[in-house]
Amino acid sequence: MVDYHAANQSYQYGPSSAGNGAGGGGSMGDYMAQEDDWDRDLLLDPAWEKQQRKTFTAWCNSHLRKAGTQIENIDEDFRDGLKLMLLLEVISGERLPKPERGKMRVHKINNVNKALDFIASKGVKLVSIGAEEIVDGNAKMTLGMIWTIILRFAIQDISVEETSAKEGLLLWCQRKTAPYKNVNVQNFHISWKDGLAFNALIHRHRPELIEYDKLRKDDPVTNLNNAFEVAEKYLDIPKMLDAEDIVNTARPDEKAIMTYVSSFYHAFSGAQKAETAANRICKVLAVNQENEHLMEDYERLASDLLEWIRRTIPWLEDRVPQKTIQEMQQKLEDFRDYRRVHKPPKVQEKCQLEINFNTLQTKLRLSNRPAFMPSEGRMVSDIHNGWQHLEQAEKGYEEWLLNEIRRLERLDHLAEKFRQKASIHEAWTDGKEAMLKHRDYETATLSDIKALIRKHEAFESDLAAHQDRVEQIAAIAQELNELDYYDSHNVNTRCQKICDQWDALGSLTHSRREALEKTEKQLETIDQLHLEYAKRAAPFNNWMESAMEDLQDMFIVHTIEEIEGLISAHDQFKSTLPDADKEREAILAIHGEAQRIAESNHIKLLGSNPYTTVTPQIINSKWEKVQQLVPKRDDALLEEQTKQQSNEHLRRQFASQANVMGPWIQTKMEEIGRISIEMNGTLEDQLSHLKQYERSIVDYKPNQDLLEQQHQLIQEALIFDNKHTNYTMEHLRVGWEQLLTTIARTINEVENQILTRDAKGISQEQMQEFRASFNHFDKDHGGTLGPEEFKACLISLGYDVENDRQGDAEFNRIMSVVDPNHSGLVTFQAFIDFMSRETTDTDTADQVIASFKVLAGDKNFITAEELRRELPPDQAEYCIARMAPYQGPDAMPGALDYKSFSTALYGESDL
Repeated sequence: MVDYHAANQSYQYGPSSAGNGAGGGGSMGDYMAQEDDWDRDLLLDPAWEKQQRKTFTAWCNSHLRKAGTQIENIDEDFRDGLKLMLLLEVISGERLPKPERGKMRVHKINNVNKALDFIASKGVKLVSIGAEEIVDGNAKMTLGMIWTIILRFAIQDISVEETSAKEGLLLWCQRKTAPYKNVNVQNFHISWKDGLAFNALIHRHRPELIEYDKLRKDDPVTNLNNAFEVAEKYLDIPKMLDAEDIVNTARPDEKAIMTYVSSFYHAFSGAQKAETAANRICKVLAVNQENEHLMEDYERLASDLLEWIRRTIPWLEDRVPQKTIQEMQQKLEDFRDYRRVHKPPKVQEKCQLEINFNTLQTKLRLSNRPAFMPSEGRMVSDIHNGWQHLEQAEKGYEEWLLNEIRRLERLDHLAEKFRQKASIHEAWTDGKEAMLKHRDYETATLSDIKALIRKHEAFESDLAAHQDRVEQIAAIAQELNELDYYDSHNVNTRCQKICDQWDALGSLTHSRREALEKTEKQLETIDQLHLEYAKRAAPFNNWMESAMEDLQDMFIVHTIEEIEGLISAHDQFKSTLPDADKEREAILAIHGEAQRIAESNHIKLLGSNPYTTVTPQIINSKWEKVQQLVPKRDDALLEEQTKQQSNEHLRRQFASQANVMGPWIQTKMEEIGRISIEMNGTLEDQLSHLKQYERSIVDYKPNQDLLEQQHQLIQEALIFDNKHTNYTMEHLRVGWEQLLTTIARTINEVENQILTRDAKGISQEQMQEFRASFNHFDKDHGGTLGPEEFKACLISLGYDVENDRQGDAEFNRIMSVVDPNHSGLVTFQAFIDFMSRETTDTDTADQVIASFKVLAGDKNFITAEELRRELPPDQAEYCIARMAPYQGPDAMPGALDYKSFSTALYGESDL
């Protein structure tokens, strides 16, 4: 029980703690004994008593209003002990014994004793304060008891640099007001009379509420009223004193001032805690919002890239051939534009998408968030598979275009050859059918009949000579059909007409021979010379026609060897011309001999040679035509030889560049691989070294562009092979793209390692130790560790994962962390993430919940108004939009559940 009647019957009273204060400078009892004795004479000072009554009443009401009540007269309203017990419950947060509701004096005394017992249980020794004095309305004892409560629950816990209570509160005031002119806080009485100290405290913490520079030291009433009104309106600190009472008192009451100032201390201390809690929440929400933006960017970029791949693949897989070379060359040009213009940006987008995805996953791991899982069909693997499909379609498409161009080129050549041979044959057959149907032998003389027989024999010889041309025409038409020539219908129609006419000529020839042989016995004379002329002129004429046809024949070559072969064949043909000229002169001599005999014997020859239509004029004309065509053929072959020599130069020029660029790309790939696994300097040094390599690669781009230009010239020249190099432009493009992708990915990996190191607080020595351990066990320098290599690495770092049951279980747990996909390989990034989690700490859901609880004033829920007051507008609205309504037993309208929201931030439940 409380000692109500101390042996010392003086009027002094006050608390005394059981032990020393926090600063080690003496107990609260010592402080009361030394500085706060309630001297009887002082207590009788009406000014001080008035100040204490007003201050203590306001202080009590600032707490009682939380319970929905207040007091009017401090020495009357505590007499029954009910509001006194309620006050202690509010300020301590603890439940007191159930009060007695009776109105008798004994009930009131019992209630006051329960309150005094509670104060004593808090380590406060009450001196000269008894329940009877409080029940009797003793103003001195009631004020003393309230001061004891204020000291214990409002001032005792104040601690600044190992000082507590009054000294701590005074030191706090001195430090907060030190920068302000005309303010020198040395005590809790006269230092506060001019009001500047109160205004300085408010301005130090809430500068927007006070215009300190406009205050005057010689106007204390205005200063005090300004501070008290601002505190009551904006800081929720009730007005505990009147400015006139302070100014008109030589020495203001110290306890009243201390009580008032302690309210400022607690108000600003709570605001600081709220600010700290708000900063923690802002930090967590900022990370979460940034990650959401990265996720949205990934989804958008992935969707755009996949849509582009989806649109492009059908175009590349379209194998419908065009009818002309010009149309196919346009498709080839479109494909070149795709390779040069459309695809390179998409390659960069794909690389950037992978980099963004890796960076996002790293940030999520560092912020203790669950890994990002893209939406269905937009996984990195989906993009990789789509890109592979695109590459496959692209590879086959270019080969198909080139083959189609060759096919159409071959078709055009064959079609032109078909038309030439068909035209020659049709010109030869023109009138032959009418001639064979002519019945001139019925009225002819014997000599005429014999002439007709010879002429028919010559025709048969000529007909046999044309058999090869007809077979060639049919063979060309058949080949055009097999090669799917677009105008095959007209070719087949014309070929069929030629074949039908040829069959008709054969039939008519046979019929005419039978008719001539029937009358052959009536033929006796024939001009042997004319017949011999006809027999020799016909094959010679056919030879000249074939020669003219060959000399005008189109040719297609792709190499210098092929054109040299044609030149050699042409030279061989020219070597036969002297013998042909001799044959021509012999044939013309036969005709001349026939003319000489006819003239010498006065024989009149009617018309031309009856056995042939090939006259000496025709032979001479065709021979002259052959002579003219030979130099033209020489010029055409020479021009083609020059073109092929130019093509050979292009091949060699391309090969010289390609044979340099190919090994250069391979060397750079190997150097980048060595940099990524070696430990030369810090991560920043490695990053700088890699970026230097990246710049050197970018600087090398003009060489690749030059090679593209040379390749363009080769394509335009329709050069399809190059024996001087094993590198194709496709190989070099793929190598170049892989080099750019590899250096970008390697730089991103080092940047993520730096991000991990800085976020987790890993030192450079730790990072080098991790890299050294990883490289030591990475025997094949592949950048990954197998299970056994990883176990050996862990053992070297001090982990107990030996081959026993406990060690195997621990190793399996670690493997599930570093290899969640069970690929059997551990990357260096996964190894660093694991080691960083083992050696550092991060924000947790519990810490965020605790921060929200501070903002909510220790409630289990928080309101939208509190969030908007404590957080920046965008992050406050972000929380309000995502927090679910609070469903607890103490729920109220507008209450929000911050606990489920905090756990959802860390992936422990659905947001």
